[in-house]
Amino acid sequence: MKKKHHFLILFLLCFVGYSARSQQATETRLGTLPELSLHRGHTVHILSPEPIQYVDIASHHVSGDLPLENVLRIKLNEDTTQTEHLDYELGTVTIVGDNFVAQYRLTAPLWISDTSIPAMLEIKPEHTRPLEISEIGLSRSQMKNLALGLLTKNVHRPVRSTRDYGVGITLNGISTIGDYIFLDVSFTNTSNLSYNVDELRFFIEDKKITKATNVQTVEIKPLWQYQPLTEFKKRHRNIFVLKKATFPGSKVLRVTLTEKQISGRTVNLKIKYGDILKADTF
Repeated sequence: MKKKHHFLILFLLCFVGYSARSQQATETRLGTLPELSLHRGHTVHILSPEPIQYVDIASHHVSGDLPLENVLRIKLNEDTTQTEHLDYELGTVTIVGDNFVAQYRLTAPLWISDTSIPAMLEIKPEHTRPLEISEIGLSRSQMKNLALGLLTKNVHRPVRSTRDYGVGITLNGISTIGDYIFLDVSFTNTSNLSYNVDELRFFIEDKKITKATNVQTVEIKPLWQYQPLTEFKKRHRNIFVLKKATFPGSKVLRVTLTEKQISGRTVNLKIKYGDILKADTF
């Protein structure tokens, strides 16, 4: 009986020790972070490989903003009323992207050579930790990489196409991954007038409309698109990502393109449910 108690106590001590070591291993110490030195009158641009979702700057002596979605601009605040020297340690700057978190140790040396003052910092993979957030699904950077892969493919046989008023919409292909639908769409303009886009919208509606009062239409907002669609003179190709939606064979997915004019041209492309069922997978 005593041996059993001794074994249980030894097991608990080992478990507590392992837990303590595990917690200690997951800690990040300030001294282990890569250092970023700041100097008055100089701005540092931090380039992120992904769109930046969140930034935390520990020191009130440092300010920052996001001029672009993947660029963080930080600098020391210019305060003429401040006469004391800044502390050497300014804490940390934390940058969170779609799939990673990165931290840097901010310092303000009393003296630094002009040639040593950093102007730009690129976040390296070894300075990041991955984030596993299953609720987010695909990040924008992942969608972009998948979209680039689709845009490099040649279109041999379009799925659907339509044309009106010299403007055409062509569905080059449909690809799916998980709960996401990627629509590869081309827009063409054979007229001599540039097409200024008012809006592009997606609807699920009845295939056959008998009475206007009985029409059931549900609009679907794209989760992401590869590039803005504002104007095209001859041709424009884009990728649109929709959340997977099921609808019966009696309904269609309608893509509507409208122009920015009172008598603007409107073009509609209808995609059958069977087209989506035959979609390629990544």
